Amino acid sequence: MYAQQKASSGPRGRRPMNRPMPTRVRMGLVMRKGMDFGSMGDVETALRMQGVSLAPISTGEGSLTVGGVTVMATATADDIASGRVKGLVVPGGADGETGAKNTRDLIELARKNGLPVIGFGDAVAMGADVSGQNVAGEGAIFSAKGATAIQDKAELAKLVGDIAA
Repeated sequence: MYAQQKASSGPRGRRPMNRPMPTRVRMGLVMRKGMDFGSMGDVETALRMQGVSLAPISTGEGSLTVGGVTVMATATADDIASGRVKGLVVPGGADGETGAKNTRDLIELARKNGLPVIGFGDAVAMGADVSGQNVAGEGAIFSAKGATAIQDKAELAKLVGDIAA
């Protein structure tokens, strides 16, 4: 009689959209004060759904507190230079002179090492300036193939899928 009752503990079925994606590539996420991905919203989740593991990189003490939560940096510029990260994600943000310089230095280091840089907001203009490429939009990817504007999450998923392949 009791065996036919549903137990509150036990295996739960997963919905197909919530299935965890295996990590295919690790990319650095530049932590900036007031991180902004524009109209694309939660880009971090979209990247994770493509198998991208994000490793926060600090641009200064102020960048590590986001919404009252302190984030521990798990990557450094050395990870970019040594190839332990396969790209750099740079959100827009309002950081001071030192933070902006540090962000620019990280973009330059990634481009010098042939890593793709995905920029959002004001980081698109910064990436275009560093790369010597002309592009405008909500987001852009700077790679050896050139600069490509990103208008929505579907384009982002396709471009990141090409990187992770």
